[in-house]
Amino acid sequence: MIDNKKTWEGNRQFNDFGSYFKKRFTERIQKVAIDAGFTCPNRDGTVSIGGCTYCNNNSFNPAYCNPKKTISTQIDEGIDFFYAKYKAQKYLAYFQAYSNTYGEFDKIKALYDEALSHPKVVGLVVATRPDCMYQIVLDYLEKLAKKHYVAIEYGVESANNKALEAVNRGHSYELAEETILRTANKGINIGVHLINGLPYETKDSMLESAIKISKLPIDSIKFHQLQVLKNTAMETEYKNHPERFSLFHMEDYLNLMVDIIEQMNPNIMIERFINQAPLDWVIGPKWGIKNYEFVNKLDNILKARNSWQGKYFKG
Repeated sequence: MIDNKKTWEGNRQFNDFGSYFKKRFTERIQKVAIDAGFTCPNRDGTVSIGGCTYCNNNSFNPAYCNPKKTISTQIDEGIDFFYAKYKAQKYLAYFQAYSNTYGEFDKIKALYDEALSHPKVVGLVVATRPDCMYQIVLDYLEKLAKKHYVAIEYGVESANNKALEAVNRGHSYELAEETILRTANKGINIGVHLINGLPYETKDSMLESAIKISKLPIDSIKFHQLQVLKNTAMETEYKNHPERFSLFHMEDYLNLMVDIIEQMNPNIMIERFINQAPLDWVIGPKWGIKNYEFVNKLDNILKARNSWQGKYFKG
């Protein structure tokens, strides 16, 4: 057993990303989401069509996000959106919708540069797929990272290739691992998204995915419980073949996350545990709980078990 309980900042029983952020920046930092009009190779026919079966970007895009607006306009409107609550802060331009490294380099460069030219923007967060990180884009992000905070969020989703194929992801786990290794040691914060509950996943395979990925040179993980959303291919599949799905009850998901936390690398920061699509978009499961409420429940369970992130980690 490795006792890594005190290797991170904060009072949580896990390596909390928010605590790192407070230490990393001298003032409050808020991500402001941007829809820059990108697509994905499993949407445009390059590797497939239709996109990921679970995906509906409208379920998480703020109202001000619109690819018909300029990057600067979306940032200004995003700042206005947050201003009433947080008047004094800086922002990270969050290229969130679809695959934000997929396209012609000159266009991508211009979008990043426009975002960084905003006086209140101190860095970039770029969401993308592992099969869309071209070397020319990666090299430019490495250059930007010498002067700005730069993070890449890779949608890995699972280390189970059968599950990835079932949701029309269009890339393998092995490619994701290769891309993460290629991104390491460039001054870029590397984040990973994992979805718990995809078709053909079991508790053991989800646990294995989290442990396996936490051994890679990444900085943070966002976990999501699978939510079946309206107006997706998965909605139709769920209605026709509900036996393929095991949507989590909240208590079961809490227990899964405790097991994952105990066995994953204690050096990896956890940025999120649950997905929070608007309930009007959700077919199931509908928990009606905020992220901070879930985190408090999780933290209390860990404390009651005298446990913490990495308690049983085997590096």
